Amino acid sequence: MTDATPRQYIVLTFDVEDWFQVENFKEYIPFSSWSSFDLRVETNTHIILDLLDSFSFKVRATFFILGWIARRVPDLVREINLRGHEVASHGNLHHLCTRQSSDELTEDLSISKKFLEDLTGQEIHGYRAPSFAVNNAILDIIRQAGYRYDSSYNSFSMHGRYGHLDLLKFRKKGVAVEVAHDFFELPVSNLNIGKKVFPLGGGGYFRLLPFQVFKQGMKSILLREQAFIFYAHPWEFDPFQPRVNKASPIFKFRHYINLGRTEKKLKALIESCKYASFTTCRDYLYLCENKKAGSI
Repeated sequence: MTDATPRQYIVLTFDVEDWFQVENFKEYIPFSSWSSFDLRVETNTHIILDLLDSFSFKVRATFFILGWIARRVPDLVREINLRGHEVASHGNLHHLCTRQSSDELTEDLSISKKFLEDLTGQEIHGYRAPSFAVNNAILDIIRQAGYRYDSSYNSFSMHGRYGHLDLLKFRKKGVAVEVAHDFFELPVSNLNIGKKVFPLGGGGYFRLLPFQVFKQGMKSILLREQAFIFYAHPWEFDPFQPRVNKASPIFKFRHYINLGRTEKKLKALIESCKYASFTTCRDYLYLCENKKAGSI
């Protein structure tokens, strides 16, 4: 990379929830049964933390932590913070924002924010909605709850639960979109070819796509936008997790495909992008606001 080349940023994000809390399994695993399961999220999150610490260059990430999880493994939240990563909110009980009233959502947002702040002793800036289920009205509720940014928009429209945001009328700073004064949306990265959107932000798409295909798509986005926002979940690093045999074939395919390859694949991806800066949502947003991120 020459001095004239804009700096490229990779924002790694992890939604900290356990295998039995995913939306695809809610029909088979009711909320009332969650406490009966042994937690695997702590071990799986440590796999991620140790992986990020294994590189010779600095790799920082944002961990969107579910309040229900934080209450049961508070030391994990503290360790994520002590290792230099950003702690952010994934809500309190993993209910879809689009199925909550304004008062219910406000309560969920406020409870999770305050609890994480009490654990870390730091302000919580960011939020990510379960299943990316947001809309513009929900963004306003998130802002009013005291968050500085949301990172819940996935522009791939063929997934039934993903929300829709009208962001075209707002000003961009890097890939961040200022949707209100001092409040931003950080959309998950996807590949746009013409009018088509191809899902590339992470999760099941990362596990499903061949490594070279994902890497080339990611580099294409980096060349165009100088930033890539990636997401994954700790349960995606756990090939030995319990199976939900009652789930539909499509849900089982989405959840279990290539779980045994995630850790190795992410390690290879990070290693192949060592020329980039691996930063948090909070720090990337700071760079954007101060016009220090690449050519912003």
